Amino acid sequence: MLQLFGKILRYYICSLKKIQFTVWLYTLAAMVFWGLSFIWTSLLFKYYQPITIIFIRLIISSVFLFLAVFLTHSFTPIRKKDIPVIILAAVFNPFLYFLMENYGLMYTSPAIAAVIIGTIPVFAPITGYLAFKEKLRWYNIAGILLSFTGVVMMLITPDFKISVNPAGLLFLAGAVMASLIYAVGLKKLTARYSSVTIISWQNLTGIFLFLPFFLIFEMKDAIRVPLNTTIITSFLFLSILASSLSYVFYVKAIKNLGIGKASIFTNLIPVFTAIASFFLLGELFTFQKIAGILIVIFGVVISQISSREK
Repeated sequence: MLQLFGKILRYYICSLKKIQFTVWLYTLAAMVFWGLSFIWTSLLFKYYQPITIIFIRLIISSVFLFLAVFLTHSFTPIRKKDIPVIILAAVFNPFLYFLMENYGLMYTSPAIAAVIIGTIPVFAPITGYLAFKEKLRWYNIAGILLSFTGVVMMLITPDFKISVNPAGLLFLAGAVMASLIYAVGLKKLTARYSSVTIISWQNLTGIFLFLPFFLIFEMKDAIRVPLNTTIITSFLFLSILASSLSYVFYVKAIKNLGIGKASIFTNLIPVFTAIASFFLLGELFTFQKIAGILIVIFGVVISQISSREK
């Protein structure tokens, strides 16, 4: 095991000189921001309901992205034939994914929610194969299974019991399914549009999907909440980092790595959430959780080795 780890470490050091390292770098940044998004959302639950949080998050994100697009003179209109694909992609993400994730987070802790979302890579290779015939080698599959083992270790209690609220589990499972379907539509768009263009139009579409639900169910309560520093900073971090830059980075990852390999990185989300929960929310950081984190990272490393580099 130590010898294998040494070989992998040398491989990563050599990879610093390669262009693909940049792809891994911004993919990891996306995972950090998404991991922290569970913390920021939990803080906002003290003031707002789930739909309100998502709605405001998307508005700020859309303003930020379209400003960036216009200021850099990179605005790209969507072709008529691609409009249905954009709308369908937005239905699954941000609409269904955020809805399921936020309601799931209401019934579970940030670390547990992130762990369940972290199971996406287990199913992503199957989705990639069925939709695009993407192939993964045996060591890629081994990395996926190893990472999932680490995720499970973070989920179970020391006496080997899984304490997850059934409602929370159901909502989060729905978020996982929405993410997988979304990735298929996203792959088709990356060949024709930049990542910023895709996410800009996707988030703008999401605003209109959430608007009637916000107006009917949550607007009256939302307008009564006085603003404070926690609310403002949490919304800015969620909107600019998690809903804007992270998705732009992830679209680039899918374009360069494929659905299967890009999704493997999402196993790192619960790792960053667990670390942030410990420092920011005071959650228990046990030896078992530390071991799970290390196994997740090790699995991600193994899964990213190509046949030639192996």
